Amino acid sequence: MTQRLSFPATAPAGYRAVYGLSEYVKANVEHRLMWLIELRASIINGCTFCVDMHSRDALADGEDARRLFAVGAWEDAPFFDDRERAALALTDAVTRLADNGGVSDEVWDTAAKHFSEKELADILVTIAAINVWNRINVPTKTPPPAA
Repeated sequence: MTQRLSFPATAPAGYRAVYGLSEYVKANVEHRLMWLIELRASIINGCTFCVDMHSRDALADGEDARRLFAVGAWEDAPFFDDRERAALALTDAVTRLADNGGVSDEVWDTAAKHFSEKELADILVTIAAINVWNRINVPTKTPPPAA
């Protein structure tokens, strides 16, 4: 894979703005949930850079490898509780807005049963932020680090 451009070098102010979203997420969302959301959206979007980065960060933060491997098939995996499933379902729906006509009431209502309005807002910022990163890294073909 040949990288098309370096976003941080080409648009440093844009990079800092998007990075600010990520910093907000890190400060406001439970990391165990954040890793699942970021990994799931990155898998859906085919972002190699983000799948690699968030998997490694989650492992370094103590996340179980089996759970991370199962994020791609979370609906059938026994490793997630109802709260995490609600967040993953919301991640799928928000990431695939064009495919499913938005976020269904069922998905939203399930998430709303498990999270406060502030938590839902922060989860939406998490989903939006990772989708922004994916939409920068995929078209620019940003590769993961060599090691």
